[in-house]
Amino acid sequence: MHGLISFLLFAVFFYLMMRFGCGAHMAHGHHTHAKSDKADPIIDPVCGKVVEQNQGYGKLHEGELYRFCSKHCLDEFDREPEKYIASTKGKGELS
Repeated sequence: MHGLISFLLFAVFFYLMMRFGCGAHMAHGHHTHAKSDKADPIIDPVCGKVVEQNQGYGKLHEGELYRFCSKHCLDEFDREPEKYIASTKGKGELS
């Protein structure tokens, strides 16, 4: 009888945790920890094209990550980074 009571208490505890506690987001598909697929578009500061999250080239400049659609745009940015940073600062198009 003692084993049955322990089992029932554990089952109720498990149900409550899965329904309302830690497991609730897994059972119902609320994955707030993962990044959304609908993130803001990343704009190439040189040519203005949209660059996908894991595509193209990336450059870390003064603590800010810039994404480029091609090697040509990356090279242009390397020549005169301040020119392209100044042109995109007011637009809010940096990632």
